[in-house]
Amino acid sequence: MPRLLLIETATRVCSVALSVDGKVIAIKESDVKNSHASLVTPFSEQVINEAGLTFDNIDAFVVSKGPGSYTGLRIGVSSAKGFAYATGSKLIAVNTLQSMAAGMAEKIDGNAEDMLFCPMIDARRMEVYAAVYNAAGKEIKPTEAVIVDENSFALLLENNRVVFAGDGMEKCKPLLSQNKNALFLDDFSPSAAYMVHIAEKLYKEVNLEDVAYFEPFYLKDFVAGIPKVKGLR
Repeated sequence: MPRLLLIETATRVCSVALSVDGKVIAIKESDVKNSHASLVTPFSEQVINEAGLTFDNIDAFVVSKGPGSYTGLRIGVSSAKGFAYATGSKLIAVNTLQSMAAGMAEKIDGNAEDMLFCPMIDARRMEVYAAVYNAAGKEIKPTEAVIVDENSFALLLENNRVVFAGDGMEKCKPLLSQNKNALFLDDFSPSAAYMVHIAEKLYKEVNLEDVAYFEPFYLKDFVAGIPKVKGLR
């Protein structure tokens, strides 16, 4: 089984984990805002050292590819590509929403068979990045940008119990909380630990990324804001 360094910076959480033989043996996480750039490399060094390994011992570097924060994605992908290039190792990319859904199913703890999972990432205003998966990780509804209103998930909720989580959930919760089929995980946070089983499957399938040319899955183009510092307009 491979030794994987897993990096999650697509959301407001900066999370780095090391897995060996399918188990997370070291993890470092922080939800301090705008800390990803300063933490991802030290976290990577710390989890590798904690396991008594070196960067050259890592079989593949795994990164959460998006959708998510434009800046966070750039930081995570640049770091993973740099590590892979420097060591001659492999690069694996995992859909951020897919790994979140895997974590959500894990949180339900064995009672998830008849549920669907809808992870949500805040995309500003009343929009979220969302997808829907079943408990086995099969994609039911692909990743998309959704403008949230009372009808956004009405058809899905007619015949399914749907679990919502992520920082985009807060926009959806007031509109859907009256529906008995809508469930909410309030204490859920994305984590590199949730990427392990997906990444191992991709590793076994040799489903790898090109270290030189891989780019994050932004879903939407980056739109720069108006500079607030006088003289920069």
